[in-house]
Parts: sequence; structure tokens; C-alpha cells
Amino acid sequence: MVFSELIFLFGFFVLSSLAVLLTRRLTHSLRAENAVLLLSSLLFYAWGGPLLVLLLVGMTLICYFGAMLCELALDEKTQRTVFIVTIAAALGLLGFFKYTNLLTSTVCAIFGRTGGTNIVLPIGISFYTFQLISYVADVKRGQVRAQRNFAVLLLYASLFHQCIAGPIVRYSDVEQEILHRAVDEAEISRGITRFATGLCKKALLANGCAALCETLLPMDAALLPTLSSLGVALGGLCYTLQIYLDFSAYSDMAIGMGLMTGFHYRENFNFPYLCTSITDFWRRWHISLSSFFRDYVYIPLGGSRVPAPRHLFNLFAVWALTGLWHGASWNYLLWGLYFFVFLVAEKYVLDPVKEDEIDGLGRVLRRIYALGVVYFGWFLFRYEDLSLLGPTLGALFGANDASCASALTILGSNWIFLAICILCCTPALYRLHDQCAARFDSERGRTVLAAAEIAMPVILLFLSVTALVGDTYNPFLYLRF
Repeated sequence: MVFSELIFLFGFFVLSSLAVLLTRRLTHSLRAENAVLLLSSLLFYAWGGPLLVLLLVGMTLICYFGAMLCELALDEKTQRTVFIVTIAAALGLLGFFKYTNLLTSTVCAIFGRTGGTNIVLPIGISFYTFQLISYVADVKRGQVRAQRNFAVLLLYASLFHQCIAGPIVRYSDVEQEILHRAVDEAEISRGITRFATGLCKKALLANGCAALCETLLPMDAALLPTLSSLGVALGGLCYTLQIYLDFSAYSDMAIGMGLMTGFHYRENFNFPYLCTSITDFWRRWHISLSSFFRDYVYIPLGGSRVPAPRHLFNLFAVWALTGLWHGASWNYLLWGLYFFVFLVAEKYVLDPVKEDEIDGLGRVLRRIYALGVVYFGWFLFRYEDLSLLGPTLGALFGANDASCASALTILGSNWIFLAICILCCTPALYRLHDQCAARFDSERGRTVLAAAEIAMPVILLFLSVTALVGDTYNPFLYLRF
């Protein structure tokens, strides 16, 4: 079940929200409300496979006891041992379910055999594993106290708003809200608007880009000779738009649902396609993942305050892990190392100009460079079957003698749609809203603006549901991670 399915929108979400609201009104007990949220979250997760809930509960139990033992350890050596065992157990479970298929298929390929394992990847395991690891690490560092109530920790790990595709929420960010939160009407209104915005971004824009991408960049080797340079270029643009609109839409909906229930999750995207470097891109893209690797891998390894060879190793380790985190396929590892190369180049080769010192033509050129790197990187990200990547890129640069007529027809029919998608990757609409709010300074103007803000989520929800009815292609790309 994903947030853009009708069964979620008109079934699970409505019922769970009513249950939470009634519990809040009848009991005035946050503990009872948390119990309803926990039950709802476990039911939501069980939808993808009832037995997989046991894995989530089991990993939470391991980290629950591990964190408590870290806090109660009488000496640093014991604490370190408990911490290592706990993290190894969590990563071992993640590795078994996520990477066993990759390892067995690779071994079989090396020895010329067919077959391998076929272990089902539990939805969201990469996200809740990292959340629990960050919790144990923060307890070991003394940044948070170990939670004695297992149900509270399980609610943190399983909260259905963000447990299956992020953002990666740290326990320190939501601890007080789990235990002492309050909800007001203004927050609920903001949450509804944010959720409706994300749903519209997914249902109307991301799904539309996905359909175009499937047409322009087919994953069928038999169709590779038919690819034209314009078709591949346009398909790459559609995929670039799709992956941002799709993933940021999920984060929008998660943040919106959090606001409706009193949780404030951190932003996960900051208009990444406005970046002026690859370093800047990763400050803006999937912020919760970037900050996780920074705080729990890069800095513990020594960060940049080490000799250059060790710094290169630290960067290599972080970006190899970043790539593998995204999927159990060698193309994701190569994708991570692809960014490693450019980040090293920006650090040691290119002129390290500060962002606020760039203006005019320099900023434009740096944006073209950064977007070009990201654009080609998404090709590597898309093709898990690397045998398709070379011919596709070859077609992009004219290796095929294929007509561009079909691509021109698609572009002519969809250029307005693509322009809207590009616009939604920028803060232009938010700035327009702010300008309207500033100019509507009369009482009548404020009334009109308030009415528009009330009507907008209703309109967005209506358009989204209309688009979703009968839509057979509606996955979230990041659900497989």
C-alpha cells in the first residue's frame, strides 16, 4: 500500500485519522493516541506481508536492548562491544535481506552457473534500519537517553508516515513529540495542504513523466536499435523529472501527515536541481540520507581532518555505501562512485569557490555543469541491467540511425506538461504565493487569499484522485530501497 493508492486515501488513511481523532477527543490521553498510531502503523506495514512485521519488531527489539545496555555499561570497552554487536546485528539483517540475492547471483555468474537465491526485500527496511542505527549511536554518544518503553521505540521505528520511504527521522527529532506533542488547527491545515501538494505532484506529474520515460527509454534490448538521439535525450529529461517529483512527493506527503498528527519531520529536499555543484546537489537532495552518512560514517572515519589519502578513502567508503544503499545491484554502486569522482574533483582539482562568491555567468555555467553531471548519473541509476546502458548512451550520441520523428511528436504533445514539471522543480510557485500574500494587504485581499488557500488542497485532491482512478502505473521508485 502506497500513499497514492485509492485504498490508502479513502480507506486506511481516513479510518486511521478518525481513530486518532476520536481517541484524542474521548480520552485526552497521548498514550492512548500513541497506541492507536502504533497499531495503525503495524497494520499498514503488514499490508505488504504480515510476517515482515516480525522483522521490524525484531530489529527494534535488538536496538532497544542494545541501546539500554550501552547506556548501562560500566566502562567504555563494554559499551563499545555492545554497540558493535548491536549495529552488526542490525546491518546483518539488512544485508541478508537486501544483498544476498546480489551476492549469490554474482557468484553464480562468475562460475558460469544459473540460479541463486530469491529473497523478498522487506519494504522500507533500509529506512527503518538506519533510523534505529542512528538511535543506538546517539544513545552511545550520550545525545539521547535510552527509551525504556519498547512501544515508544517501536512507534518511532514503524510510524507509517515515513517508515517505508523516509525521510530518515532521528529519534532526537521526534522524542519530545512522541511523548508530549500537541496539535492545533493551523498545523492540521498546513499538513493537509502539504499532503495534497505531494499527492498532486505524484499523481499528475511524476506518473506522467514515468509514462513518457517508459515509452522513450524502454528496458527491452530488442528495442534499443529503434532509439533516436532526441528520444533518449527527452527520455533522460523525463526520468530526471520523475525521480525528483516522485521521491519529493512522498516526502511532502509524509511531512504533511506528520503535521496533521503533531510531528514535525525535517525537510528532505531543497530544490536540488538549482545546485551549482555536485557538493551543493547533495546538500539539497535526500538531505536525511546525506546527513546520516555524514554524521554516522564520514565524521567517525575522520571526515576531512585527516591526510589526503585517508580523506579519499573516507569519501570512497561513504559514496560506495550510498550507492549500495539505494539498491542491490552493481549499477547503484557505480552510481555512488560516479558522484565520488566528481566530489573529489571539486575538492582537489576544481577551483573551490564559495557559493556566495558566484554570480552572473559563473553561476549559470556551474549550474549547467552540475545538472549535466546529475542528468547523466540518472542513466546509470535507471539501468540495473548494465548491458542496456552502453547502447542507450550510444543512441544518445547518434550511434543509431533512427528517426527522431516519434520523439518530436511526443515533445510537441507534451511540452506544456514538461514545462510545468520543470517549474515544479523550482521555488517559483512558492515565491508567487509569497508575493501574492505581500500584495494582498487589505482585509478583502486577505479574505480572498485565505479562501484560495482553503480551496487549493481541495482542488489538488480532486485532480489527483481523478488522475489515479484507472491509473495502472503508480509505484513509488524509492519503495524498493
